[in-house]
Amino acid sequence: MTTIRIGRRAALAAGVAALASPAVVRAQSDPIKLATLTPLTGAGGTYGPVMAKVAASVVEEVNKAGGVLGRRIVLVSEDDQTNPEAGVRAARKLIDVDKVSCIMGTWASSVTTAVAPLCWESKTFLCTVSGADSITQLPHLGYLIRTQPNSTLQVTRSGEFMLSLGAKKVFTMIPQTPFTQATFDLMGKVLPKGGATHQGLIYDDKKTTYRTEVDQALRTQPDMIFAAGYTPDTVVVLKDIYRAGFKGKVIGFGYSINQKLVDQIGQPEVVEGVYTYSPSPAEGSTAYEKAKAASGSANPDPYTCQVYDHVNLVLLAIANAKASTGDAIKANIRKAQGGGKAVDNAVDGIKAIAAGEKVDYNGASGPCDFDDMGDILDCKFRYEQIKAGKFTLVKIA
Repeated sequence: MTTIRIGRRAALAAGVAALASPAVVRAQSDPIKLATLTPLTGAGGTYGPVMAKVAASVVEEVNKAGGVLGRRIVLVSEDDQTNPEAGVRAARKLIDVDKVSCIMGTWASSVTTAVAPLCWESKTFLCTVSGADSITQLPHLGYLIRTQPNSTLQVTRSGEFMLSLGAKKVFTMIPQTPFTQATFDLMGKVLPKGGATHQGLIYDDKKTTYRTEVDQALRTQPDMIFAAGYTPDTVVVLKDIYRAGFKGKVIGFGYSINQKLVDQIGQPEVVEGVYTYSPSPAEGSTAYEKAKAASGSANPDPYTCQVYDHVNLVLLAIANAKASTGDAIKANIRKAQGGGKAVDNAVDGIKAIAAGEKVDYNGASGPCDFDDMGDILDCKFRYEQIKAGKFTLVKIA
């Protein structure tokens, strides 16, 4: 047996050092605080609760495995109400009171646009599922990534799909959003390449009827209407399109034309034949299976899968950085992409990093590779059509 003796002076010096650096001692034992800011209510209320649930499940699994850096993770969840003002209030509380180092899951582009400046000013990292091009064009200084494809990629793919359906005259009905002008501009570029024309209008998303706007659209004799709003206003738009006797094709975003919308309308004939498109999760991947288990859903939506990836990516960044600040996450968020041991969850990734290995994360939403602006490089899209009140797969491409 070996006995180690510490001299009186050495012991005193160690004690003084500990007293002089209480913050260091606390930092090594304090929990790591992260947050979700999702739409638990409002237009995005269909998605926010499950997004928050899957994040909590990932954190629980990591905590059971010992946390990260020997520290427990605390997840604080707030409701942005799908409203920019409410989102700002919640973000301010998360940053100033809860002292989180990362906020994950902002959904509506208007909310993310309002919250992002608070994040980069406080050096709080932000992960979002919002799609407007303008978001990553903000001066976010690297404190932001998004797993949702941007408007350019989304609208380009939708225009190409419309052309594949034989559309020749497309009319877009859309409320004022951060991606409205980009939608018009891109449709005006993509559709003519296939011999189609495009017109559109912006409507007030708080109205109880859009019959006037629908009549205006029908005067252009379109063979396809792009209903590009959120669920509450799209319910009204689709009813008025049906009542006006439109016989052409209708398409909309998968996040607005969903099962909740179908159930709310309650008239199968109103939505029969309507097409939808949305970013496709990485169905069949092991990460997707884990997201299914974490969410308790047999078919987790794209946003749930993306938030599953947010939490895993952030925890891997913290493990790589050996620190949990927003700056540390910013500097290491891309270290889990490209090369290294393939992992699909933070528990395995943290163990590999602790063993000195480089990891390559493949997520439930896809590869999770980002450019310098914070945009996802590419993803697949899922195209569906409503038949007899149910969504049927057209293709994934």
